[in-house]
Amino acid sequence: MTIENAVAHPEIVTQEQWLSERLDLLTTEKKLTQQLDRVNALRRKLPMVKLTKDYQFDGPDGRLSLLDLFEGRRQLIIYHFMFDPAWEKGCSGCTGLINAMGDLSMLNARDTTFAMISRAPLEKLLKMKADQGWERNWVSSYDSDFNYDFHVTLDENVTPPQYNFRSKAELQQRKNDEPYFLSGEMHGMSVFFRLGDEIYHTYSTYGRGCEGLTNAYSLLDITPYGRQEDFEESPVGWPQKPTYG
Repeated sequence: MTIENAVAHPEIVTQEQWLSERLDLLTTEKKLTQQLDRVNALRRKLPMVKLTKDYQFDGPDGRLSLLDLFEGRRQLIIYHFMFDPAWEKGCSGCTGLINAMGDLSMLNARDTTFAMISRAPLEKLLKMKADQGWERNWVSSYDSDFNYDFHVTLDENVTPPQYNFRSKAELQQRKNDEPYFLSGEMHGMSVFFRLGDEIYHTYSTYGRGCEGLTNAYSLLDITPYGRQEDFEESPVGWPQKPTYG
């Protein structure tokens, strides 16, 4: 046996056998795509909740409200980037996710803004942003309730711990108990919708629910308006254009 043959690799078969198995897989892939379309359609039908707090953040040009982060657009996607005020660098997993993001200009073209929020002080965010060469908008929620209210900073002294819509009791019952879910910084993605100056929370996802959200299409899929293309099953009145048009 040669060294190359000792390397782990897929089974070697004829072209005919490969094609037969590839077609079987294609059927499964199509079912998955159709299921994703159904899930995205259900997400677009979710109701929304009006925010009553005036959240304020520190940005490079001074104080900003959550409304300011919309930059005049209809929808806002926030990535809750894990960065404890005591840390010198943000979470390596969050860093990898942001580095994996491609061109998000399609979001702005579809009335949607993307920004990042962390609890670390602004100066630490700006240093890491410069080190990484990022141009994403990143603001600090250091003296705000924002992280606690959206359950990405867990501190029982501030609010009952909850992560991924599970209570403390439910988290403690998880298989192979994971205590890090009960305190400290977490990551997630939240979506907001604007009607005039009123802001509504429409969606949040956490944990592995974020790992595929690294391109414009997948990010639009978690917003109320979706991709805004006519192949989508959306409520009447939703903005839509020709698919890929």
